[in-house]
Amino acid sequence: MLKAMKRTTLRRTGFAVFALFAALPVVADSQFRIRRMTRDDVPMGKGQCDIRLQVDNEVEVSVRGDTIYSHTLAGRDAYDDGSECNAPVPSRDIVGFNFEVLDERGDIRLLAEPSRRNNYSAVVQIRDSKGGQGRYHFRISWQMTGSDYRPGNDRPGFGRGDGGRPGPPGFSWNNTLNYRGNGRGAASMNDFGDVRLSSVDVNIDRGGRITVFFRGERNRDMRFNGTVIGRDGDRLKAEVFYEDRRLRGIMFLSVDDRRDAVNAINFEGGDGRDRMRLNWDRR
Repeated sequence: MLKAMKRTTLRRTGFAVFALFAALPVVADSQFRIRRMTRDDVPMGKGQCDIRLQVDNEVEVSVRGDTIYSHTLAGRDAYDDGSECNAPVPSRDIVGFNFEVLDERGDIRLLAEPSRRNNYSAVVQIRDSKGGQGRYHFRISWQMTGSDYRPGNDRPGFGRGDGGRPGPPGFSWNNTLNYRGNGRGAASMNDFGDVRLSSVDVNIDRGGRITVFFRGERNRDMRFNGTVIGRDGDRLKAEVFYEDRRLRGIMFLSVDDRRDAVNAINFEGGDGRDRMRLNWDRR
């Protein structure tokens, strides 16, 4: 009799546990790699990921590096709908982080910014209760540093992400890239007389503004200011003006991201009357 009662109790307990688990929501996980951004409208010095998803019911999404991790809390698994990044989310303390919702059908909110505590992941919660799948598009962005431009970082997932190094004295957080070089060069005005040049220092801030400073002979230093308007591999193109703001033109800079070094600089510009030519190479 006692054994029969125990068997009955165990069966009831088993049915209760089965019913409890059957009543719990189905939880699933998925992940997908973010493709490289092919657009060129993101300002230099700015990291940006546009995350586009189709969501049914409720998910928690983590963006880490070049990968999206989707944790399904209710409904079907979310799937990617064209997410893209111009660089991986760095595995370092991030400066200037920003979260922006661009398309939504239900509730979407940022749960956590990237930090060491969450393995440098941007965590976002999405709840869609309108039935079927809804499209969601959110953007995360941050200030890039020189290390984010290292070789191999031209596509997500292949960067060092080691946080880089601080800038030299007087190099503010706004200035995200710094290149230096010792070499030889010369600048000439109207092809008459040369100013000999030695070292060069190039600073580029996150808005794409550039300053190029040459050390010249007999304290005849030269400074150019302007805006970076293009990059093709290790070659930068900038629209600059000489420090007197009279002479303007295009400057091309060849850089070495691994060593934060300048390899060569060429400039030609003028004001319609006077013309300056400048050529410099690293030695």
